[in-house]
Amino acid sequence: MRLAAIVVGVTITALDFERCYRAVSTRDSRFDGQFFTAVRTTGIYCRPSCPAITPKPANVTFLPTAAAAQHAGYRACRRCLPDAAPGSPLWNIRADLAARAMRLIGDGVIERGGVPALAATLGYSQRQLTRVLTAELGAGPLALARAHRAHTARLLIQTTNMPMSDIAFAAGFASIRQYNDTVREVFAVSPTTMRAEAQRLPRSGNGQVIPPANGSLTLRLPYREPLDRGWLEWFLSSHVAPGMELWEDRAYTRNLRTPHGHATTRLSFQRDHVRAELTLHDMRDLAPTVARLRHLLDLDADPVGIDEALGVHTAEELRQSDAAPALAAAGHINTAPTAFAQPTAFGHPDTDRAPAQHPFNVGARTHADHQHRLPFTPGIRVPGCLDGPELLLRTMIGQQISVSAAATHTARLVEALGERVDGPVPLLFPTPTTIAERGAEVLTGPARRIRSIIGAAEAVASGDLVLHQGRTAADLRRDLLALDGIGPWTADYVTMRLLADPDVLLDTDLVVRQGATQLGLDLTDSARYGPWRSYLSMQLWKAALAGRAATKSASAKSAVSTARDES
Repeated sequence: MRLAAIVVGVTITALDFERCYRAVSTRDSRFDGQFFTAVRTTGIYCRPSCPAITPKPANVTFLPTAAAAQHAGYRACRRCLPDAAPGSPLWNIRADLAARAMRLIGDGVIERGGVPALAATLGYSQRQLTRVLTAELGAGPLALARAHRAHTARLLIQTTNMPMSDIAFAAGFASIRQYNDTVREVFAVSPTTMRAEAQRLPRSGNGQVIPPANGSLTLRLPYREPLDRGWLEWFLSSHVAPGMELWEDRAYTRNLRTPHGHATTRLSFQRDHVRAELTLHDMRDLAPTVARLRHLLDLDADPVGIDEALGVHTAEELRQSDAAPALAAAGHINTAPTAFAQPTAFGHPDTDRAPAQHPFNVGARTHADHQHRLPFTPGIRVPGCLDGPELLLRTMIGQQISVSAAATHTARLVEALGERVDGPVPLLFPTPTTIAERGAEVLTGPARRIRSIIGAAEAVASGDLVLHQGRTAADLRRDLLALDGIGPWTADYVTMRLLADPDVLLDTDLVVRQGATQLGLDLTDSARYGPWRSYLSMQLWKAALAGRAATKSASAKSAVSTARDES
């Protein structure tokens, strides 16, 4: 076995040995997925929070990717399963070639078209791409894709009863031999042994189940704490388009297009993970589907780092502050010393539709640098998307109308033009080609908006507008603004969600501006919040909505009190 004592040229994270070793010594799970610990004396690589005995400093090397560790000859720890850690937030923070390549590799571009497809998508030669990735990440594109295939294989081995030959095909391996060799090399056991060991584990403890049939499985999607679960639940439920999406029993179910067909997913938030129940038309789509679900929920974010940058403090500190009465009156905090502050109503920029049981104000926090303390929530996420063209077209459909009206218009479009599939929700969002050809028959509203939607669909269908995670924010925004009917808000909103860009300030959004005014924050002086201004936008959006809900609740109570006095 070849073990690299030093990985030459790995520069992406500028890994600081002392900081990394301190994280490993304290088993800080916040850093899981951000770097990996390779132990030379054992030939094993682990996540920082691995419960094993901390190795001596002289025996460890810190690497930025699991692929770099595998490429250097290390095998994955079977105790902490480093490949199952949340993804690195660096791929969203950075917009350079290496980061954009990692997003596309995670989406399965190499499995579908090889390194030539990845290089062509990014606009670089294969040689140049390989050189940059090797220098930045410690491994070339093939090794990075191999690490993803190994992770997918492990998931299928441990969570399904699929035949090993089918798993090899679904995970993207070219042959059974390559599959067996990779699993043995990465995990130090054969696929058969790995499955036998997994079946001996208590299923109730890890949430994994053996499904009754191939094509269906249930996975745990890990994330870094804290997570503002109420915000994501509200966002998903408020934007549901009947026919292709369903919100029921605090779970989000929908169909989505995948590279080889379609899938149905049901997502529900658990205490320390998101439970994802998947039904795949083609098991080769498992890895890209999981990557897209994580992108939708922003599960690879580093919330502690973001909260620190935004100056977030504890809810208990707010309740004890002089500003507590005013903040409570505005609906931003609950002055009762409880862990959860449940508002009685919710608002949205354009609608009041949202489940009243959502813990929208759980753990409100504040920024200490301002005279008026800002109620911010720990662990807020910026929702991403599952499909770029769908995101753009639905955003355009919802321009200048309420969210409930946008859902009605989208549902009408899906019912008329969507593809029917089996499952709990019967339809897929129509393709850009279908909308370009027949959208005018179904869409209603101002004629200019309809023309703009049709024009955007035509641009996507023809390839004139390319929507994928490998694009730079500047290029994508430029191309969007070149289309008729797309202004700065739509371009920024789509860029933020499609690319998971963390630093987009939606300063033209009416509700964001209302939130800023309400909290006394000057949006022209937002540089201090970089590179997290997308998260600042979500905090301001949420603050404004909570304020509206509190105002309506107070008005309702006042009306009841007045009625009682008159009686």
